[in-house]
Order: sequence, then C-alpha cells, then structure tokens
Amino acid sequence: MNDITTRQQQVLDIISDFSGRFGYPPSLREIAQRLGVNGTLGISKHLDALERKGCLQRAENLSRGITLANTTAVVSLPIVGRIRAGHLHPATEDIIGYRAVDKSLVKGEGCFLLVVEGDSMVNKGILDGDIAMIRPQSVVDNGEVVAVMVDGDATLKQFFRERGRIRLQPANPNYDPIIIRPGQGEVTIVGKMIGLFRSLE
Repeated sequence: MNDITTRQQQVLDIISDFSGRFGYPPSLREIAQRLGVNGTLGISKHLDALERKGCLQRAENLSRGITLANTTAVVSLPIVGRIRAGHLHPATEDIIGYRAVDKSLVKGEGCFLLVVEGDSMVNKGILDGDIAMIRPQSVVDNGEVVAVMVDGDATLKQFFRERGRIRLQPANPNYDPIIIRPGQGEVTIVGKMIGLFRSLE
C-alpha cells in the first residue's frame, strides 16, 4: 500500500469510526461534515486517491458504497430495549439505539440486542449493563440462556423444562429459581442468547 497523506488518513479514520458506530459507511457529505469542510468534491478526490492506493473500494452510483480494505464486514443490529437479569420485570421494547456487530457473529435471521439490567446471571459471565444478542426462536435446549416472557414480564435466565414444570434458573446464589407449573402462568420464549457485548469504559 502506497504512502497516504495526513488528510487521507483522516478520511480513512472517519470512515472506520462511522462504520463501526452505525454498521454502514458514511456518505460524502457526512465525511465532509466531520472534516469541517464545505462541499464534497475534495472528499471525492481523496477517495479516488485512496482507492488507487488500495486502501478502499467504491461501488458506483451508491452514496454509501465505500468498503475499507482488510476490514471485517459488520451489520447494524437494533437495541430493542432492556431486560432484567433479576426478578421478573415488565418488558420494554422501544428501539433505543443500534450497534455494529461483526457479521460472522450473527447466526440466524432477525437477531436483536437487549441491555441487561441486574446481577442474577453473574456466574454465567453476564453482568449489569452488558448487551445480549438474542436470536428469535421458540424452542431451546435445557440449560440454554434465553430471553423469556412470563405473563408479560421479561427476564434473562437459564431455561429448564422438567417434570411437568418450567424452571428459570438464575446464575447467582442470591436469587431463587422461578418455577412455573401448568396453569400458573403463560411462558413465551422470546429467543436464545447467542452473544454478549461489554463496554470496557
């Protein structure tokens, strides 16, 4: 790869940061705004030069058709609300943001993210403030961690079906399991947890 100028490196940094935050590349105008310049002609020239130097690829006739070289493909998943890793709690299902996720980690259709609240799953490495990736499915194996609704209240627990009852098992000795017997409540498995993200700040 040929040497690049300071300005071209700034453009690359903007593309990388924007793509990581939102899951898709910026438009020319968005790059210009971040650089604090008017117009996009200069930005287009920088991108042409970076493409010639092998730093990125551009798709014709696409406003966001920029792909950085040697980068991992990402997808943008919605953070659809919060879920208690504790006692049952009414579910919140408003989209509160998006997160860029390595595409190779997203296994299945319709995956979404939930912010974990509470400490009932700490011994499974799931902490308050973590973001759980959920794959929608209604059937899971015993012992898998699931997002589950019980009479409209949501929680994140290990799921066990046993002896005519359902046990939602916390991973913290300070919490008792939630036992649901036939006729005692409506249980709906929202999906299986297939990934976990944590901020180190």
